[in-house]
Amino acid sequence: MAASCHQRARKYLQIKPLIPALGIADVSVSRTRTLPLRSPKRSPTGVPTIQGVTFDVENLERLRRWVLGLAIVNFDLEQGPSLSCIFPLFPLYPFEAENIAFSAFPDSTIFKEGSEIHSFRIREQVMKTNQDGSSSFDGRRAPSSDGFRCIVVLTQHPYPALFCALLNKLGPLYHNHGDPILEVASHNIAKWPSPTPGTTIELGFLGSVLHVELPGDVDEQQLGTSEQPQPRIDQDWHVRPKCKFPSHFSVIIRTQLLAGSPPLAAPSVIHIFEASLSHLWSIWECLVLCEPILIFGQSPAWTSKAIWWMRDVFRPIPWAGDFRPYFTIHDREHTALVNDRRPKAGLLLGVTNPFYEKVCSHWPHVLTLGGNRQRPPTRSAGPEPGWKTKTHNRYTSKDRQLLQQLEAVAGGGSAKALEEASFGLRRHFYSRSAALLVPLNRYLNTLIPRPSEVSRATTDLRLKPFNNANFFTSLKAHGAALPFKSSRKQREFYERWLRAPAFGLWLARQEDVVGRTLENARSMEAR
Repeated sequence: MAASCHQRARKYLQIKPLIPALGIADVSVSRTRTLPLRSPKRSPTGVPTIQGVTFDVENLERLRRWVLGLAIVNFDLEQGPSLSCIFPLFPLYPFEAENIAFSAFPDSTIFKEGSEIHSFRIREQVMKTNQDGSSSFDGRRAPSSDGFRCIVVLTQHPYPALFCALLNKLGPLYHNHGDPILEVASHNIAKWPSPTPGTTIELGFLGSVLHVELPGDVDEQQLGTSEQPQPRIDQDWHVRPKCKFPSHFSVIIRTQLLAGSPPLAAPSVIHIFEASLSHLWSIWECLVLCEPILIFGQSPAWTSKAIWWMRDVFRPIPWAGDFRPYFTIHDREHTALVNDRRPKAGLLLGVTNPFYEKVCSHWPHVLTLGGNRQRPPTRSAGPEPGWKTKTHNRYTSKDRQLLQQLEAVAGGGSAKALEEASFGLRRHFYSRSAALLVPLNRYLNTLIPRPSEVSRATTDLRLKPFNNANFFTSLKAHGAALPFKSSRKQREFYERWLRAPAFGLWLARQEDVVGRTLENARSMEAR
């Protein structure tokens, strides 16, 4: 089976194998043939780029502060997806090219025409880092072809709202103008200032200007300074008189785009979670306790938006798990993430293939997106829309007033009402995630050395050890900020959270911050 998959990948991607296959007739055994084969080298060979167009070194370095490159993926009805162009060119393993090709296309039986934008995440195999991709799929057939195509932005930055907005502009222009728009877009990005965390910058792109706020770090909450939700990416634009492509408006977004927030494209998160609105508090608890969750959606746009939203409301708790906004059976890590064993802690997997309903039947939590009250009903592959859990009993109380508002809007609210409800829902779970840390921060303050201890210290300064028993004594005395259903539920919740990977990562970061602060204070005293 592995050999057939490898052959299919070579056929689809048309990339010459870097290790020659052994001929069937050649059955001789020698020491050379019995030694382990070397790992294939990364090579740009076999993946075309735009002919006659080059990037000088300085511009290439500036471009890759933001993105790795832009890719075009074609889908042939007989041969499947193939990575047909990368600009600017950069080296890829064949299996990385396969990951990109299969992840770029929506594997959905209901998506027949039109367009959509979704995101995916793949694992870079050398440095073991994550690479995020955003894909704009156009259901119209490519000119002079029997297949379809999509354009992909590959990046090292987890900025879903930003790259969704870029593709909302770039996708239609590419499908109308072809490869020349890739060169123009790349040169635009190369002119952007450095992506300094915590800054607000203006980014010019294809005749448009976006005002973008970058998060200070990946775990910073980005709710904005205004009480109003962010504008949709298809409105609140200014027309400018000069534009290289006159068939499209040149525009400016009047308010700041929060780069780290979930994608702004439709549908609303209220419709995505419609059948599970009453269970959102249980879903949030499973998130912060680093429970694995399988998410079924009717399209990659649905799963990717849902998972980015779930990742977002986890903040400011540091993320200690793995998440894949859209995951396919062709992913290099498929057997590592989907197998008979218990799924990894903190794993969020977004899928559209009903194949996963059977192979992941042992997962403890399954969320199927959509609802039945919409016209037409939004149904996903896999189980009926809703939330199913085998192990979780909720610890905290729901906000029933908020739930009533959400259910009313889901039943037939206007676009503005949906935006406001989505904003309110995000703000609510932001506050819950921050409230979870209140008793921990309170107890942590008692572990910081006093000024007298700092001045007398002769060794490295650090937090005193975290003691679980002392923490629960503090929790019992001062209580929690979350609305727990009982004091017993409160203790049980924090007992579980202290065993979760997120707690270990949070504590390590606090120790690092406090340690550096204490060392700086001692250095100042020594002057």
